[in-house]
Amino acid sequence: MSVKEDVIKAMKEAAKPVSAGEVEKLTGLDRKEIDKAFKELKKENAIVSPVRCKWEPAE
Repeated sequence: MSVKEDVIKAMKEAAKPVSAGEVEKLTGLDRKEIDKAFKELKKENAIVSPVRCKWEPAE
């Protein structure tokens, strides 16, 4: 599974908007990899931010 897939999966399992730090705790992935995945997911409009600094999958 790619880092982006792991990030999306963790967000769906959390069932609430999460920060990059929370994704790091849920997945155990490196923060730099998570930040890179967030950047790519934002460009693809795959995640949205309903609250400042928190993200959730776009549906």
